[in-house]
Amino acid sequence: MSDCIFCKIINKDIPAKIVAETPGLIAIRDVNPQAPVHILIIPKKHIPTLNDVTKGDGSIVTDVHFLAQELAKNEGVGEKGFRLVLNTNSEAGQSVFHIHWHLLGGRILNWPPG
Repeated sequence: MSDCIFCKIINKDIPAKIVAETPGLIAIRDVNPQAPVHILIIPKKHIPTLNDVTKGDGSIVTDVHFLAQELAKNEGVGEKGFRLVLNTNSEAGQSVFHIHWHLLGGRILNWPPG
């Protein structure tokens, strides 16, 4: 999608602090971090929300979790604890309609969130 900020980051039209990249995913530092570790894991395929994921996208969901595990370990929060968050639609806090996961860690994360 031409107006999607994440698609522009994926296409390298907009700079971002890239932490990791695979053939199907890109991981970047959040520009407004909510924790000492705040990384966005974004599929390269444009999928607006979790409601738009199909069974054919199953490998994307699996790959996100394996990359999150690797990033958490690399960032030093794998053993201490981290949170992986996926917001779906505006009432849940989704502001960019290109599915993405927030990897948060490096501080106590209270429950319930927000």
